[in-house]
Amino acid sequence: MVHTQREEQPWTDEIVAEVRSAREQLFAACDYDLEKLADRLRQAEKASGRAVVTFPRRMPTKDVSV
Repeated sequence: MVHTQREEQPWTDEIVAEVRSAREQLFAACDYDLEKLADRLRQAEKASGRAVVTFPRRMPTKDVSV
């Protein structure tokens, strides 16, 4: 059996590429600063006018079955 190597481009997912590009653009617009990005996302959330669902914090519980 003879194996031949083909020069193929690796498969890329168009949706994943689009999401990564959008993420890069958002992050670049915030100078790669996570705090700025979080502030920008919070502002967009408020400006959307949609209801924001929040849940109360839960404390971790000990697993006594061990």
